Amino acid sequence: MFPLKDNIPTDRFPVVTVALIVLNVLGYFFFQHGTVTLGDPSSRDYLQNLFEYAYIPRELVDGVQCVPDQTFSAVTCAKGVTGQPPVVLTIFAAMFMHGGLLHLGGNMLFLWIFGNNVEDSMGPVRFVVFYLLGGLAATGLQTVIDTSSAVPNVGASGAIAAVLGGYLLLFPRARVITVIFIIFFFTIVELPALVILGFWFVQQVLFGYFGLNSAGDGGGVAYFAHIGGFAFGLLAIRLFASERRRRRQIERVGGLT
Repeated sequence: MFPLKDNIPTDRFPVVTVALIVLNVLGYFFFQHGTVTLGDPSSRDYLQNLFEYAYIPRELVDGVQCVPDQTFSAVTCAKGVTGQPPVVLTIFAAMFMHGGLLHLGGNMLFLWIFGNNVEDSMGPVRFVVFYLLGGLAATGLQTVIDTSSAVPNVGASGAIAAVLGGYLLLFPRARVITVIFIIFFFTIVELPALVILGFWFVQQVLFGYFGLNSAGDGGGVAYFAHIGGFAFGLLAIRLFASERRRRRQIERVGGLT
């Protein structure tokens, strides 16, 4: 399932959501030196930047710095390595980095569809805090699951997962125009957000489970970061969102049934 648009209007322009999208796009093309090809970028500049600024769980857990060899095929982790950014910086930098154009595009689509309404429910300042804390929660769970990992972690999907969790509680009956692919065919339907986001979360849990039970091979996707972010969104959204604003958003579409 691939969402395209929801039916919840916003009271004001989602300045933070748009700013986050812009920062992610600029970060990919100008900071990461990403390419416009549909495959994963593989230039030396991109890979060097990836190992310098992406978050690596082992660096936080063991207090080391991880650097690749000349061919980027092996990683050495040791203490006392100079010239590497502090791990705290990489935790936040990784939230604005991506592993390819499809990764970037998919994340930004989800952020735009669901982020504007969540931002509208709490205001721009609270939304920034909510988004970043969601990203930290995502990073935290992924780290706990694999403390020895020396694989660079990048992507806004953990923070965006928090937005999805928050949206699910705020607007479970919102209607989402969705593309459903069936082998070589597709159809466009309108489904409740509860179905779309509930199905997405179940996917993450299943893929994460199977990844743990297949020598930890999750196909390069940090599923537990998605789970951690989503859980944070579910648990924290009531602390950030305004019930008055939420009701006003719902009333603007004549209520949700």
